[in-house]
Amino acid sequence: MPDEPRSDRFVRRRLAPLAWLAREPGARESLVFGLLLAFASIAPVLVAVYPQMVDYPAHLARFHIMLERDNSAFLQQYYGFKWRWMGNLGADLLIQPLAHFFPLETAGRIIVALIPPLTGLGIVAVEWALRRRVGLGAIMAMMFIWSPALLLGFLNFGLSLAAALFVFAAWVLLEGKRWRWIVMIPAGFLVWVCHVSGWGALGLMVFGYEWSRDKSWRACLAPWPLAFPLIALVFGAGTKGLASYGYGESVAVYKWSIWRQAMRDSIKWLDYASMIGVLATLALSAALRRIDPRLGWGTVLLLLSSLALPRHIFAGDLVDARMISTGLMVGCLALAWRAPRWVLLVAAAFFLGRLTLTTQDWQRDSRETAHLLETIDRLPMGARLATVVITERSWWQHNPQEHICGYALVRRDALVNCNFALPMVHMMTINEGGRYFRDPYHRLYHRTGATINLLSYDPAKHADWFWYVGVNRPDKLPLRAKVIEADRHTLLARLAKRPDGS
Repeated sequence: MPDEPRSDRFVRRRLAPLAWLAREPGARESLVFGLLLAFASIAPVLVAVYPQMVDYPAHLARFHIMLERDNSAFLQQYYGFKWRWMGNLGADLLIQPLAHFFPLETAGRIIVALIPPLTGLGIVAVEWALRRRVGLGAIMAMMFIWSPALLLGFLNFGLSLAAALFVFAAWVLLEGKRWRWIVMIPAGFLVWVCHVSGWGALGLMVFGYEWSRDKSWRACLAPWPLAFPLIALVFGAGTKGLASYGYGESVAVYKWSIWRQAMRDSIKWLDYASMIGVLATLALSAALRRIDPRLGWGTVLLLLSSLALPRHIFAGDLVDARMISTGLMVGCLALAWRAPRWVLLVAAAFFLGRLTLTTQDWQRDSRETAHLLETIDRLPMGARLATVVITERSWWQHNPQEHICGYALVRRDALVNCNFALPMVHMMTINEGGRYFRDPYHRLYHRTGATINLLSYDPAKHADWFWYVGVNRPDKLPLRAKVIEADRHTLLARLAKRPDGS
């Protein structure tokens, strides 16, 4: 047989990479690729000494009170804490064993570091349980690991969502096993204890899965092993009071706002373009019948729930917004395309590109946090500190410094005014400082050109120290404020005692 001409062999060698890219990867190859992407999602936490989540310092402050109140006279004087079981305790439970082995700030960072890869692994688990491969849908779904909910610091919800993905995968894998309910009852409670919203998402996903298989009354009853937390809710295992419920004003405007911010991160035009790309892919796939109904029904229910749910439920804010990013994540997982390697690599590039931007932001903002914390490390123990943090309305990115005064509580046992402490809603209460000495009265939204007048700032009337954080200097400080030190984005002042001695 004559030898193949050299020109043909040369062409074959040149075209071999293209042929490889045009083929679909094998199951094991796709699994390894998916696992690598899931673990890559931890990158922002690795480069940031201080996690850059908006609510994170306030959570850390609550953990400190929960763990150290009995050992500190200042904490006993300033704060109350009443433990109760409810569907919002994921990180609160996890921090307790971790704090036995690590300093609190390290333990908190470990929890933050666990959430992104666990969510990514949950995505891989769902994809593998349904299709025994990791394809385009799973890779696109990973763009929702670093959702606005996670960037805002909803730790309990993040843990709950990751757990919900694993439990859903187990539900699929245990199909036909008579003993599945024995596993699912405690699993449902675990997801609920982490956060009620993740439990609700799990219920909708499981119902959608069962409805796709049997569109009858049996699908309504199939998720019964996951329903037992309803008993806890009926008997009051949750927050109480009307303050925990509400849609807010201008519902239509608000709902549109949270929908267009469903992929909000660093760059406005890029986040909008990413959102449009995801929605276009889902719409095209639905038109071409490339949506797996086993997750498609759950997607529809989750997205509809974002319209039906109020903003506040059980001490949680933006409950409806969480369902948007969760619904889009599940919608991506519902994509039933069998894609070649080059398509998977393009999708992975989008995910890694967005992840890189988040990582760069965290590294930069963590350095800013470290600089700002030099100020509070000079405060005396037990200081009464009134803080104002300015968030510019022109910013698209979330302001990660909004609850930075929580570190003053963690490090100095200080009385601070950025805690989540609504009566009958949160486990933590504030004994001093007046009705405005809590979240959100420490935060001021500022329009370019507007004056920043803090002359009558109420929390300053109940404090000995005043801390200002913002890119623009205040026009007027609180009464009796004597500036001790000032820097480019911060100002610390001593507040003189009022004539009445308070």
